Amino acid sequence: MKLLALDSSSKALSVALVDDKTILGEVTLNLKKNHSTTLMTAIDFLMAQSEMAPNSIDRIVVAQGPGSYTGLRLAATVGKTLAYTLNKDIVGVSSLLSIASRIKTKDALVVPVMDARRGNAYAAVYQNGRALVPDQHCLFSEFLADMSKKITDFNLVIFTGETGNFIEDIKAAGFQDEQILTDSLVVLPSAYDLALIGAKLDIVPAHGFAPHYLKKVEAEEKWLETHEEAENAASGYVQRI
Repeated sequence: MKLLALDSSSKALSVALVDDKTILGEVTLNLKKNHSTTLMTAIDFLMAQSEMAPNSIDRIVVAQGPGSYTGLRLAATVGKTLAYTLNKDIVGVSSLLSIASRIKTKDALVVPVMDARRGNAYAAVYQNGRALVPDQHCLFSEFLADMSKKITDFNLVIFTGETGNFIEDIKAAGFQDEQILTDSLVVLPSAYDLALIGAKLDIVPAHGFAPHYLKKVEAEEKWLETHEEAENAASGYVQRI
């Protein structure tokens, strides 16, 4: 199975072409750039270098969220457009699971973190690819306090991802420096790992594919504060805008 995997859910951008479990090529950029100017360029580059025709792709795998609103919409739009026009399979993978999957230590309690600013984060706890604490948007200090009540062996915990602004909180919760990964080769998302996960998942209809934001955009939250309309009403914020 030939897979094209896309992850633009964070500051880093990662795109990979994979044939079964063999990586044909991967482009990862860890730069503060607009992913909309680099995602298609990265795809074109990998397709050209591999001499693969678009119709040769069997499945498109997209980091579905949580993460950057703009980045999630970009990858979802590109992925579902390619899937629809080429009549190919598409699957979505949790952005946090993708980050956690880079840690290969068996039975480790992996805490992938994405910085959501102002002390907030997207976080979860995974063990051997299974979510023990589901993906969530949280005040990270509260997440740590709650997690500490549920975990019996602190030594199994590994923090990865965008942990830079949370190191003091992690230490205050009783964890050690060596449990906080900082090597960029490990903590950055990898579209290759994303593809390996996506190869095992059930496909979804391309037209119904959508990001998993986990949190409303700030403008929508403020709008809802001043409107009594139910969140699931037909004429909601997006329709009004």
